[in-house]
Amino acid sequence: MDSITQNSKNTKRYLPHDIKTKENAVKTYLNNGDIEYTCRKYHISRISLWRWIKKYDGTKESLTDKSHKPKTRHPKAHTNQEIRWIRNYVRRNPRITLCELWAKLKREKGYTRKITSLYRVMKRLNIKFYKGMNIKNTSKKNIIRSMKHQRI
Repeated sequence: MDSITQNSKNTKRYLPHDIKTKENAVKTYLNNGDIEYTCRKYHISRISLWRWIKKYDGTKESLTDKSHKPKTRHPKAHTNQEIRWIRNYVRRNPRITLCELWAKLKREKGYTRKITSLYRVMKRLNIKFYKGMNIKNTSKKNIIRSMKHQRI
């Protein structure tokens, strides 16, 4: 048995109502003024009906869902300058690790953010960074030798 809450990744949290249903529910309420009857008839909640009534101005377009995307960037988001620094360092040093990149940005550019935010930005922008060496498969001599060559 398939229920609404089961199944695939494409299921939504709620069942969206089409514009026709929204408009008919609002018109029904405006004609008779009985909210309980309207909610029962169209299988909707009171809150949804009040929200639609508030938005409704006589046209169907007023009941369409609007975008939830913010109009401005978050004030604490990385600036374009900081993103440019990150991209330049990774482009010039393709074998730089995340910790080395963060330390260089802090020391040379005055980068004030935490390493986790640097990781999130790099992941979001699909910037690949070098993972470093696999310590399990290398001897201690090789690690010390490579650390001498990897000066920051």
